[in-house]
Amino acid sequence: MNYRRLGKTELEVSVIGVGTWQFGGEWGRSFSQAEVDAILDQAKEEGINLIDTAECYGDHLSESLIGDYLHRRRREDWVVATKFGHHFHYNFSRTDVFAPQDVLQQLDASLRALRTDYIDLYQFHSGPDQVFDNDELWTMLDKQVQAGKIRHLGLSIAKNNNLHQTDAASSVNAKVIQVVYNRLDRTPEDTVFPSCQRQDLGVLARVPLASGYLSGKYKPGATFEQNDVRHRHDAEATRQKLEEVMRIAQHEVPEGVDMAQWALAWCLGHEAVTAVIPGCKSPEQVSSNAAAARLLDK
Repeated sequence: MNYRRLGKTELEVSVIGVGTWQFGGEWGRSFSQAEVDAILDQAKEEGINLIDTAECYGDHLSESLIGDYLHRRRREDWVVATKFGHHFHYNFSRTDVFAPQDVLQQLDASLRALRTDYIDLYQFHSGPDQVFDNDELWTMLDKQVQAGKIRHLGLSIAKNNNLHQTDAASSVNAKVIQVVYNRLDRTPEDTVFPSCQRQDLGVLARVPLASGYLSGKYKPGATFEQNDVRHRHDAEATRQKLEEVMRIAQHEVPEGVDMAQWALAWCLGHEAVTAVIPGCKSPEQVSSNAAAARLLDK
Protein backbone atom coordinates (compact mmCIF):
# COMPACT_ATOMS: atom_id res chain seq x y z
CA MET A 1 0.00 0.00 0.00
CA ASN A 2 1.09 3.56 -0.71
CA TYR A 3 0.36 6.48 1.60
CA ARG A 4 0.03 10.21 0.94
CA ARG A 5 -0.28 13.32 3.06
CA LEU A 6 -3.90 14.46 3.19
CA GLY A 7 -3.27 18.13 2.51
CA LYS A 8 -2.89 20.43 5.50
CA THR A 9 -4.31 17.81 7.86
CA GLU A 10 -0.84 16.19 7.78
CA LEU A 11 -2.61 12.83 8.15
CA GLU A 12 -0.97 10.01 6.22
CA VAL A 13 -3.71 8.06 4.46
CA SER A 14 -3.68 5.01 2.24
CA VAL A 15 -4.19 5.92 -1.42
CA ILE A 16 -7.02 3.36 -1.46
CA GLY A 17 -9.77 3.92 1.07
CA VAL A 18 -13.03 2.16 1.85
CA GLY A 19 -16.23 3.90 0.78
CA THR A 20 -19.21 2.68 2.81
CA TRP A 21 -22.39 4.03 1.24
CA GLN A 22 -23.23 0.41 0.44
CA PHE A 23 -23.48 -0.42 4.15
CA GLY A 24 -26.58 1.80 4.31
CA GLY A 25 -28.56 -0.58 2.10
CA GLU A 26 -28.99 1.47 -1.09
CA TRP A 27 -26.74 -0.59 -3.33
CA GLY A 28 -28.89 -3.66 -3.74
CA ARG A 29 -28.37 -5.48 -0.44
CA SER A 30 -28.04 -5.18 3.31
CA PHE A 31 -24.92 -6.01 5.32
CA SER A 32 -24.58 -7.92 8.56
CA GLN A 33 -22.07 -6.93 11.21
CA ALA A 34 -20.05 -10.05 10.42
CA GLU A 35 -19.83 -9.04 6.75
CA VAL A 36 -18.71 -5.52 7.65
CA ASP A 37 -16.13 -6.96 10.07
CA ALA A 38 -14.73 -9.18 7.31
CA ILE A 39 -14.51 -6.28 4.84
CA LEU A 40 -12.75 -3.96 7.28
CA ASP A 41 -10.44 -6.70 8.58
CA GLN A 42 -9.36 -7.34 5.00
CA ALA A 43 -8.84 -3.61 4.48
CA LYS A 44 -6.58 -3.52 7.53
CA GLU A 45 -4.67 -6.54 6.19
CA GLU A 46 -4.14 -4.72 2.90
CA GLY A 47 -2.75 -1.64 4.66
CA ILE A 48 -5.84 0.51 4.14
CA ASN A 49 -6.43 3.01 6.95
CA LEU A 50 -9.10 5.36 5.50
CA ILE A 51 -12.84 4.82 5.97
CA ASP A 52 -15.38 7.25 4.49
CA THR A 53 -19.01 7.20 5.61
CA ALA A 54 -21.91 9.61 6.22
CA GLU A 55 -24.80 10.21 8.59
CA CYS A 56 -27.30 9.52 5.79
CA TYR A 57 -26.00 6.14 4.63
CA GLY A 58 -29.03 4.67 6.31
CA ASP A 59 -30.05 6.55 9.46
CA HIS A 60 -26.48 6.44 10.84
CA LEU A 61 -26.59 2.73 9.87
CA SER A 62 -23.25 2.66 8.04
CA GLU A 63 -21.66 4.58 10.91
CA SER A 64 -23.12 2.16 13.46
CA LEU A 65 -21.74 -0.89 11.66
CA ILE A 66 -18.33 0.77 11.46
CA GLY A 67 -18.56 1.89 15.09
CA ASP A 68 -19.28 -1.62 16.33
CA TYR A 69 -16.21 -2.78 14.43
CA LEU A 70 -13.98 0.01 15.74
CA HIS A 71 -15.11 -0.62 19.31
CA ARG A 72 -13.63 -4.12 19.07
CA ARG A 73 -10.46 -3.12 17.24
CA ARG A 74 -7.83 -0.36 17.51
CA ARG A 75 -9.55 2.94 16.76
CA GLU A 76 -6.19 4.69 16.40
CA ASP A 77 -5.33 2.53 13.38
CA TRP A 78 -8.01 4.25 11.29
CA VAL A 79 -8.66 7.66 9.75
CA VAL A 80 -12.44 7.95 9.96
CA ALA A 81 -14.21 10.46 7.72
CA THR A 82 -17.93 11.11 7.94
CA LYS A 83 -20.32 13.84 6.76
CA PHE A 84 -23.22 16.02 7.84
CA GLY A 85 -26.14 17.83 6.30
CA HIS A 86 -28.89 15.31 5.52
CA HIS A 87 -31.59 13.49 7.44
CA PHE A 88 -32.30 9.98 6.15
CA HIS A 89 -35.98 8.98 5.99
CA TYR A 90 -35.89 5.76 3.97
CA ASN A 91 -33.95 4.49 0.97
CA PHE A 92 -33.35 7.29 -1.53
CA SER A 93 -35.28 9.83 0.61
CA ARG A 94 -33.44 12.58 2.52
CA THR A 95 -33.96 16.17 3.57
CA ASP A 96 -31.26 18.80 4.02
CA VAL A 97 -30.35 19.70 7.61
CA PHE A 98 -27.68 22.41 7.80
CA ALA A 99 -28.83 24.68 10.65
CA PRO A 100 -25.94 24.93 13.15
CA GLN A 101 -27.84 23.46 16.10
CA ASP A 102 -29.13 20.60 13.95
CA VAL A 103 -25.62 19.88 12.68
CA LEU A 104 -24.34 19.79 16.26
CA GLN A 105 -26.97 17.16 17.04
CA GLN A 106 -25.90 15.23 13.94
CA LEU A 107 -22.28 15.37 15.07
CA ASP A 108 -23.14 13.96 18.49
CA ALA A 109 -25.26 11.25 16.86
CA SER A 110 -22.36 10.33 14.56
CA LEU A 111 -19.97 10.16 17.50
CA ARG A 112 -22.37 7.80 19.29
CA ALA A 113 -22.89 5.66 16.20
CA LEU A 114 -19.16 5.44 15.49
CA ARG A 115 -18.50 4.77 19.20
CA THR A 116 -15.61 7.19 19.22
CA ASP A 117 -14.65 10.41 21.00
CA TYR A 118 -13.50 12.14 17.83
CA ILE A 119 -13.95 12.19 14.06
CA ASP A 120 -10.80 12.59 12.00
CA LEU A 121 -12.51 14.35 9.08
CA TYR A 122 -15.98 15.91 9.32
CA GLN A 123 -17.29 16.93 5.92
CA PHE A 124 -19.96 19.38 4.74
CA HIS A 125 -22.05 17.02 2.61
CA SER A 126 -23.17 18.28 -0.79
CA GLY A 127 -24.97 21.35 0.46
CA PRO A 128 -25.94 24.38 -1.65
CA ASP A 129 -23.92 27.58 -1.59
CA GLN A 130 -26.52 29.49 0.44
CA VAL A 131 -26.13 27.18 3.46
CA PHE A 132 -22.37 26.90 2.94
CA ASP A 133 -22.14 30.69 3.30
CA ASN A 134 -23.58 30.62 6.84
CA ASP A 135 -20.81 31.92 9.12
CA GLU A 136 -22.67 30.64 12.19
CA LEU A 137 -22.32 27.07 10.92
CA TRP A 138 -18.56 27.29 10.59
CA THR A 139 -18.18 29.12 13.91
CA MET A 140 -20.03 26.27 15.62
CA LEU A 141 -17.90 23.66 13.85
CA ASP A 142 -14.70 25.48 14.74
CA LYS A 143 -15.74 25.27 18.39
CA GLN A 144 -16.16 21.51 18.00
CA VAL A 145 -12.64 21.30 16.58
CA GLN A 146 -11.36 23.23 19.58
CA ALA A 147 -13.31 20.87 21.87
CA GLY A 148 -11.61 17.85 20.27
CA LYS A 149 -14.73 16.26 18.79
CA ILE A 150 -13.43 16.93 15.27
CA ARG A 151 -9.80 16.79 14.18
CA HIS A 152 -10.24 18.33 10.73
CA LEU A 153 -13.01 19.79 8.55
CA GLY A 154 -13.63 19.04 4.90
CA LEU A 155 -16.05 19.66 2.04
CA SER A 156 -17.78 17.03 -0.05
CA ILE A 157 -18.95 19.16 -2.95
CA ALA A 158 -22.15 18.19 -4.75
CA LYS A 159 -21.19 19.49 -8.20
CA ASN A 160 -17.67 18.67 -9.24
CA ASN A 161 -17.17 22.14 -10.68
CA ASN A 162 -18.23 24.00 -7.52
CA LEU A 163 -15.45 26.56 -7.37
CA HIS A 164 -17.35 28.80 -4.95
CA GLN A 165 -17.05 26.31 -2.10
CA THR A 166 -13.64 24.99 -3.14
CA ASP A 167 -12.08 28.46 -3.28
CA ALA A 168 -13.55 29.26 0.15
CA ALA A 169 -12.32 26.05 1.78
CA SER A 170 -9.36 27.56 3.62
CA SER A 171 -11.44 30.49 4.88
CA VAL A 172 -13.75 28.06 6.73
CA ASN A 173 -10.80 25.97 7.92
CA ALA A 174 -11.64 23.05 5.63
CA LYS A 175 -8.55 21.12 4.62
CA VAL A 176 -9.96 18.44 2.32
CA ILE A 177 -12.19 18.41 -0.76
CA GLN A 178 -14.17 15.31 -1.69
CA VAL A 179 -15.33 15.31 -5.29
CA VAL A 180 -16.62 12.96 -7.98
CA TYR A 181 -13.70 12.12 -10.23
CA ASN A 182 -13.20 9.18 -12.56
CA ARG A 183 -12.22 8.36 -16.12
CA LEU A 184 -15.78 9.10 -17.28
CA ASP A 185 -15.98 12.44 -15.47
CA ARG A 186 -12.87 14.61 -15.51
CA THR A 187 -14.62 17.92 -14.73
CA PRO A 188 -12.59 18.69 -11.55
CA GLU A 189 -9.39 18.93 -13.59
CA ASP A 190 -10.47 22.28 -15.06
CA THR A 191 -10.91 24.47 -11.96
CA VAL A 192 -11.41 22.49 -8.74
CA PHE A 193 -8.09 20.65 -8.75
CA PRO A 194 -6.01 23.78 -9.44
CA SER A 195 -7.76 25.50 -6.53
CA CYS A 196 -7.05 22.52 -4.28
CA GLN A 197 -3.38 22.60 -5.25
CA ARG A 198 -3.11 26.34 -4.59
CA GLN A 199 -4.53 25.84 -1.10
CA ASP A 200 -2.71 22.57 -0.35
CA LEU A 201 -6.01 20.76 0.18
CA GLY A 202 -6.24 16.99 0.35
CA VAL A 203 -8.45 15.51 -2.37
CA LEU A 204 -10.61 12.40 -1.95
CA ALA A 205 -11.94 11.10 -5.26
CA ARG A 206 -15.36 9.58 -4.73
CA VAL A 207 -17.19 7.39 -7.24
CA PRO A 208 -13.80 6.52 -8.80
CA LEU A 209 -15.35 3.53 -10.58
CA ALA A 210 -18.28 5.64 -11.87
CA SER A 211 -20.86 3.77 -9.75
CA GLY A 212 -19.30 0.48 -10.78
CA TYR A 213 -19.57 1.12 -14.52
CA LEU A 214 -15.77 1.21 -14.77
CA SER A 215 -15.48 -2.16 -13.08
CA GLY A 216 -15.78 -3.83 -16.47
CA LYS A 217 -18.61 -6.06 -15.21
CA TYR A 218 -21.43 -4.40 -17.13
CA LYS A 219 -22.21 -4.19 -20.84
CA PRO A 220 -24.53 -1.74 -22.67
CA GLY A 221 -28.10 -2.75 -21.90
CA ALA A 222 -27.35 -3.83 -18.33
CA THR A 223 -30.24 -3.32 -15.89
CA PHE A 224 -30.31 -2.99 -12.11
CA GLU A 225 -32.79 -4.02 -9.41
CA GLN A 226 -35.10 -1.40 -7.92
CA ASN A 227 -33.26 -1.51 -4.58
CA ASP A 228 -30.01 -0.57 -6.32
CA VAL A 229 -29.32 3.17 -6.60
CA ARG A 230 -28.21 2.66 -10.22
CA HIS A 231 -31.80 1.75 -11.10
CA ARG A 232 -32.51 5.49 -10.68
CA HIS A 233 -29.92 6.53 -13.28
CA ASP A 234 -31.13 7.66 -16.70
CA ALA A 235 -31.21 4.58 -18.93
CA GLU A 236 -29.86 6.32 -22.04
CA ALA A 237 -27.04 7.97 -20.09
CA THR A 238 -26.15 4.60 -18.58
CA ARG A 239 -26.06 3.00 -22.03
CA GLN A 240 -23.75 5.73 -23.34
CA LYS A 241 -21.44 5.40 -20.34
CA LEU A 242 -21.19 1.63 -20.78
CA GLU A 243 -20.40 2.05 -24.47
CA GLU A 244 -17.61 4.48 -23.53
CA VAL A 245 -16.37 1.96 -20.94
CA MET A 246 -16.10 -0.66 -23.69
CA ARG A 247 -14.05 1.76 -25.80
CA ILE A 248 -11.77 2.56 -22.86
CA ALA A 249 -11.28 -1.13 -22.14
CA GLN A 250 -10.25 -1.77 -25.73
CA HIS A 251 -7.97 1.22 -26.24
CA GLU A 252 -6.65 2.41 -22.86
CA VAL A 253 -6.47 -0.48 -20.42
CA PRO A 254 -3.24 -2.49 -20.89
CA GLU A 255 -3.65 -6.14 -21.78
CA GLY A 256 -3.87 -8.34 -18.73
CA VAL A 257 -4.69 -5.48 -16.34
CA ASP A 258 -7.94 -5.57 -14.36
CA MET A 259 -10.11 -2.67 -15.50
CA ALA A 260 -11.30 -1.65 -12.04
CA GLN A 261 -7.73 -1.57 -10.73
CA TRP A 262 -6.67 0.44 -13.76
CA ALA A 263 -9.51 2.93 -13.19
CA LEU A 264 -8.51 3.49 -9.55
CA ALA A 265 -4.86 3.93 -10.49
CA TRP A 266 -5.90 6.31 -13.26
CA CYS A 267 -7.52 8.64 -10.70
CA LEU A 268 -4.45 8.47 -8.47
CA GLY A 269 -2.29 9.46 -11.42
CA HIS A 270 -3.47 13.06 -11.14
CA GLU A 271 -1.11 14.98 -8.87
CA ALA A 272 -3.97 16.69 -7.03
CA VAL A 273 -5.59 13.43 -5.88
CA THR A 274 -4.63 12.07 -2.48
CA ALA A 275 -6.81 8.96 -2.30
CA VAL A 276 -9.74 7.18 -3.91
CA ILE A 277 -12.65 5.81 -1.87
CA PRO A 278 -14.30 2.99 -3.83
CA GLY A 279 -17.13 1.03 -2.31
CA CYS A 280 -16.80 -2.71 -1.82
CA LYS A 281 -19.23 -5.50 -1.06
CA SER A 282 -16.80 -8.26 -0.06
CA PRO A 283 -13.28 -8.86 1.26
CA GLU A 284 -12.33 -10.00 -2.24
CA GLN A 285 -13.30 -6.62 -3.67
CA VAL A 286 -11.24 -4.92 -0.98
CA SER A 287 -8.17 -6.91 -2.04
CA SER A 288 -8.81 -6.16 -5.70
CA ASN A 289 -9.14 -2.44 -4.96
CA ALA A 290 -5.99 -2.44 -2.84
CA ALA A 291 -4.03 -4.07 -5.67
CA ALA A 292 -4.52 -0.90 -7.71
CA ALA A 293 -1.79 0.72 -5.62
CA ARG A 294 0.73 -1.60 -7.28
CA LEU A 295 -0.06 -0.05 -10.65
CA LEU A 296 1.15 3.36 -9.55
CA ASP A 297 4.78 2.50 -10.26
CA LYS A 298 4.00 1.43 -13.82
